[in-house]
Amino acid sequence: MAGIIKTSVNLSNIPKDKIIEGKKGKYLPLTITINDEVDNYGNHGPVIVSQSKEERDDKAEKVYLGNVQVIWTNGTFPERVEQDKSGAPSSNKVAAKAKDDLPF
Repeated sequence: MAGIIKTSVNLSNIPKDKIIEGKKGKYLPLTITINDEVDNYGNHGPVIVSQSKEERDDKAEKVYLGNVQVIWTNGTFPERVEQDKSGAPSSNKVAAKAKDDLPF
């Protein structure tokens, strides 16, 4: 385990049009940012509703839901996992990572 992050989310701020109906329930895509420095309240970064590329390009206003605090870490941060267009992990990156973990 590389770390533990805690957060609280303001449910009143969740835009209903961003909720995704999935096969196993309802989902809200979130983006959590971990900054190098903590703010005046001990927070390491914000929790926002994820934006599409178009929203980011149009500089749409972000919907802030809360903040995060890193409460424990072993000193490492997980590497980014490449994703395909559907958001699933790219099989090449996952396979390469699994191969790197083999003891032989």
